[in-house]
Amino acid sequence: MTGIHPSAVVDPGAVIGEGTEIGPFCHVGKDVEIGANCQLLGHVTIAGPSKIGGGNVFYPYCSIGQRSQDLKYSGEPTRLEIGSNNSFREFCTVNRGTLPGTLTKIGNHGNFLAYSHVAHDCTVGDHVIFSNNGTLAGHVIVEDHAVVGGLSGVHQFCRIGRHSIIGGCTKIVQDVPPYMIADGNPAEIRGINQVGLERRGFAAADVRSLREAYRFLYRANLNVKQACEKIASDLPASEVRDHLLTFIESSQRGIVR
Repeated sequence: MTGIHPSAVVDPGAVIGEGTEIGPFCHVGKDVEIGANCQLLGHVTIAGPSKIGGGNVFYPYCSIGQRSQDLKYSGEPTRLEIGSNNSFREFCTVNRGTLPGTLTKIGNHGNFLAYSHVAHDCTVGDHVIFSNNGTLAGHVIVEDHAVVGGLSGVHQFCRIGRHSIIGGCTKIVQDVPPYMIADGNPAEIRGINQVGLERRGFAAADVRSLREAYRFLYRANLNVKQACEKIASDLPASEVRDHLLTFIESSQRGIVR
């Protein structure tokens, strides 16, 4: 059964999955599809076109799927897609894409704390954590298992690598390499995310390899190109080494040093 509170306003064209509960004073617009067993706890607004998977929880005053805040946007049809089993705490905001047919996309099992913001055209992976007021500007990519600290801001077109962590009150204007800790204003890389990697079961050999990679990148007085060459030649091939190198070599904005 689907439970819709009498005070909620649900557009007749919205598709609501089995077992989803829509609480008091919520508004669900047209072109919205919500999967099974979601909860809109009260005063939640979801605009469309938006497609939302199952098992998501939206706390009061979330505003999800609203139009892009980019001044170039003039009403074109754009989309938002959200996966399954995410938690969006109070006052979270997520915007759709900007240009016709573009997409903002969020994966699965994310935890978005109060006042966090995902702007237009962002791509956010699985198992991420956004602390209170963690905010993304447009076109940002956040890879799996990344942590965005409270009151931190990420500039347009930056990338946040997998298993990285951004400290609170941090300003990000370049890419944060995977597996690293970024902190400060301006941001600096402080070391590898060793505690996070160990908690997620990374092999000791991979952690040692990443420590060596960090040394080449940040402590060996090498430029980025030289450091990548040393990582490729001196460290054994592995999935973590190769992903780190691919991430850095494909950077358009440069990496946080």
